[in-house]
Amino acid sequence: MSGTASGTAGEDLSRAAYVDRWLQRRGDWLREFRRDLHAHPELSWREQRTTNAVFEALTAAGLHPRKLSTTGLICDLGPAGGERVALRADMDALPIHEATGLEFQSTTPGVSHACGHDAHTSILLGTGLALAELDRAGRLPIGVRLIFQPAEEVMPGGALSAVRDEVMHGVSRIYALHCDPRVEVGRIGVRSGAITSAADHVEVILHSPGGHTSRPHLTSDLIYAMGAVITGLPGVLSRRVDPRSGTIMVWGAANAGSAPNAIPQIGALHGTVRTGEHQIWESLEPLVREIIAELLAPLRIKHEVNYTRGVPPVINDHLAATRLADAARAVSPDGVVDTPQSGGGEDFSWYLEESPGAMARLGVWSGEGRQYDLHQPDFVLDERALEMGVKVFTNVVFSSI
Repeated sequence: MSGTASGTAGEDLSRAAYVDRWLQRRGDWLREFRRDLHAHPELSWREQRTTNAVFEALTAAGLHPRKLSTTGLICDLGPAGGERVALRADMDALPIHEATGLEFQSTTPGVSHACGHDAHTSILLGTGLALAELDRAGRLPIGVRLIFQPAEEVMPGGALSAVRDEVMHGVSRIYALHCDPRVEVGRIGVRSGAITSAADHVEVILHSPGGHTSRPHLTSDLIYAMGAVITGLPGVLSRRVDPRSGTIMVWGAANAGSAPNAIPQIGALHGTVRTGEHQIWESLEPLVREIIAELLAPLRIKHEVNYTRGVPPVINDHLAATRLADAARAVSPDGVVDTPQSGGGEDFSWYLEESPGAMARLGVWSGEGRQYDLHQPDFVLDERALEMGVKVFTNVVFSSI
């Protein structure tokens, strides 16, 4: 990456005009910064190069970023006292081999930015650098904290580590944007209330003495027991939890046995359980353990349940969601679309355990041709979303003044 990221604008400009002027001058630089990140993706907790690139860009602009205890960093702008608004971006890539064919595609085999975190990081950096110009001109009367967070893609998420590093100290509200290839560029998807779901991992290990398939009555039929759990847990759970909560149990892997005439001694099931209700999420682990035990009790199967708590649902604060919507409409009158609650998990929820805030879906579809999905090896985004993201972030800061 080359070039500087700072500059000076006339004091007679409005705050939004400062941002527009910064984007006119530095938009190409920001796009190249994003492409550099895209070409050098880093997995969760390994984002050293990404952290250093952001740190150097902020330092070159006269700011004073601080690295977190793992990877990632924060940077404060504006006055030290009074209200402080936080903006967050995640930085990590996925263990997916890229198949886009882009000239700046990943140079790291088996790793790619298939979820748009390179764009998130670049948008937040551009936001910070544009706001820094306002700050130098004495036009930023509110504190802003930029949070560049590692490890969103692994449970329970790097946000939890960041919270433990006290990144939310003094923060009154926090905002985030996440790429959405179902939404056209120039728009964002906003909703009040739950926008993502809680997501936990469930592993069940089953044990049997094993035996011949001609004599299942003399042993414990492990495959039959696995089938009972595979079908029974989702079914019983749906009768024990309010269906309006969107709670769902889905298996992703089942492994046991190798011969058609032998009952195996060990089997393993792996899946996820998700819900849109925070209160139900709190009760899921003991309920899942209870149901599995009840299903296996008559089958003489020993078992172990390894339940990994993931992340709570992201529950958007109404005022914060309204400010995000207003921020987008300030860019374009039709800049907001409704968005459904996602069944996916997102560790931004850990910040909302500390302070109110909201996340919105940032449109990255060009409006023509194929609509990609996140986590696909050939996922691409329309880079015009970088400018939209910077404008939405800066506008939501201005609305907090």
